[in-house]
Amino acid sequence: MSNNGNNGTKSPRCIALVGPFQSGKTTLLEAILARSGAVPRQGSVDAGSTVGDGSKESRLHKMSTEVSVASTSFLNDSYTFIDCPGSVEFLHDMRAALPAVDAAVVVCEADERKLPQLSMVLREIEGLGVPHMLFLNKIDKADKRVQDTLAVLQPASRLPLLLRQIPIWREGIVVGYVDLALERAFVYREHSASQVVPLEGDDLSREREARFQMLETLADHDDALMEQLLEEIEPPRDRVFDDLAKELREGQVTPVLLGSALHGNGIQRLLKALRHEVCGLDDTLKRLGVAANGGDTVGYVQKTLHTSHGGKMSIVRVLAGQVADGTMLMGAKGEAARVAGVFKVQGQHIDKRGPATAGETVALGKLDPVITGDTVTSGKAPLAPLVGITPVPPVLAIAVAARDRKDDVKLGQALNKLLEEDPSLVLVHNAELSEIVLHGQGEMQLRVAIERLQERFQIQIATHPPRVGYRETIRKGVVQRGRHKKQSGGHGQFGDCVLDIQPLPRSSGFQFAEKITGGVVPRQYIPSIEEGVKDGLKEGPLGFPVVDVSVTLIDGSYHTVDSSDMAFRTAGRVGIHEALPNCQPVLLEPIHHVDVFCPSDATAKVNAILSGRRGQILGFEAREGWPGWDVVRAEMPEAEIGDLIVELRSATAGVGTFITRFDHMAELVGRAADQVIAAKKAAAA
Repeated sequence: MSNNGNNGTKSPRCIALVGPFQSGKTTLLEAILARSGAVPRQGSVDAGSTVGDGSKESRLHKMSTEVSVASTSFLNDSYTFIDCPGSVEFLHDMRAALPAVDAAVVVCEADERKLPQLSMVLREIEGLGVPHMLFLNKIDKADKRVQDTLAVLQPASRLPLLLRQIPIWREGIVVGYVDLALERAFVYREHSASQVVPLEGDDLSREREARFQMLETLADHDDALMEQLLEEIEPPRDRVFDDLAKELREGQVTPVLLGSALHGNGIQRLLKALRHEVCGLDDTLKRLGVAANGGDTVGYVQKTLHTSHGGKMSIVRVLAGQVADGTMLMGAKGEAARVAGVFKVQGQHIDKRGPATAGETVALGKLDPVITGDTVTSGKAPLAPLVGITPVPPVLAIAVAARDRKDDVKLGQALNKLLEEDPSLVLVHNAELSEIVLHGQGEMQLRVAIERLQERFQIQIATHPPRVGYRETIRKGVVQRGRHKKQSGGHGQFGDCVLDIQPLPRSSGFQFAEKITGGVVPRQYIPSIEEGVKDGLKEGPLGFPVVDVSVTLIDGSYHTVDSSDMAFRTAGRVGIHEALPNCQPVLLEPIHHVDVFCPSDATAKVNAILSGRRGQILGFEAREGWPGWDVVRAEMPEAEIGDLIVELRSATAGVGTFITRFDHMAELVGRAADQVIAAKKAAAA
């Protein structure tokens, strides 16, 4: 089947709908499904009646919390649309789905406050080389010239924004548009096809100016077109459409279309642009480096789902060959599994269907070894990943536990499923603090994760902020005798040791030595004393593990009958316990190096936020490869990083983020230390 050109039926295409939070992507999907006849009438996000955003969490929060998949046909061509979340907290779902799509429609609006979010989305698409066009949504609410809006949006895009339409204004309201390629005017009609009207008067003069600008931009990559413009020769319309398609596919321009998804305006024009100008599977295979030959099936896993009835489902774009019930597919790790059903996905509805061919996007059942981002094949050897999609480092954490201990195993299984569905979640088992800590991209992502654990897996969850890894150390040394003597009939217990306890430089850890002479402590008991000392350092007088201490065994005594490993271990523990309160114990808190990434106009606010959280600003510099962004570097106590992201996002229009790494331990004294110690004692009580 043909995948390019304007004629003939093309192979099924996959289109991503992306864009900033609340720009109208789910509403646009609904309008597309309604206009193309896939649903009888257009649903509403507010009413919870859309095909997309069908999960309980999405409906509850009125926002996309995961990708939604829906298919339709338009003029006999098949399309699968993947509606991607716009919130920066769920961006990984978009990043994982994007590589295998043929094109992306970037839904945005004339809102300068959302420019940083738009920039982040475009950065991902541009980095993958995915052809894309902008759909300027909510045009019915526009209050400025479209050229002025484009000037606002252009800094977010590395490619020139190419205006394809201009609005028709009547009494300060947008009532239709002029198609600059067709040179034809249309008036919007609510939820139905636009009506052609004469192009005349002011609309005609504005159209000529805007069309010339469009042709000039196209001519930057077409010398023949440039010559025609210089000679004032009107280029053939077919030539203009060919250039529009070519430059979109080759990533030289980003076309901009207008409309209102809520009112179904501009939808047909968008669908026609997707039909005629967007590349098909052949171009996508070239971009991904897939050799579609040999008869092997090749697919890319865009998303993993765990359904209550069908178990694990993998949303797969079939890139070559075909997939049927029973097909053996191998994942990246070389483990193969048999497909347990091929399914059509329409929002929350998953229905069994026949085999899927190249270009189609379907759900495949029970591919247990396969994960999101895998390239699957029916061949005999695993395929290397087509692209590497690494989740960005998490920025917020919450400790989770089952309220009922009998649900502990169930919780572990449920968390593993959550992590399969959303690889940007990270699970850490902190054995020292006996905590299971879930790390994510922000408040909403973690809230949704907890809601899923409780709703879908029926586990009641208790949460609290993760504990900080405080330590304590000593400021002065002492010599202390540790003695354990017990007589209770028969063999008694006797261990006696003298310990020289001294502070060590920061980050030295624990050192043990012995200077025993004359056999006052038999050599076989010395390791037991060391173990006892280690036992005693697990919790110091302030309530935390003790570090940066050296202990030297300098003297002791033993009993030929009553001494034992256990007795000397107890003596070592007694000695260190009795010594530490006299060593001027002091609290240590972990200090992290933090790199904050933010738009430059928010750098001053970020500096103030970090300083207000006991952060020491080390400096800032321009973020490499990100014009208009800075990196602020600081050192900051771990205790202050807990909910830092909430404040940062508030100050940066929702796009600020950071990476952090442990740097060193520092003394914490005064009121702050007293509060930490008091909280520890209260928790232990």
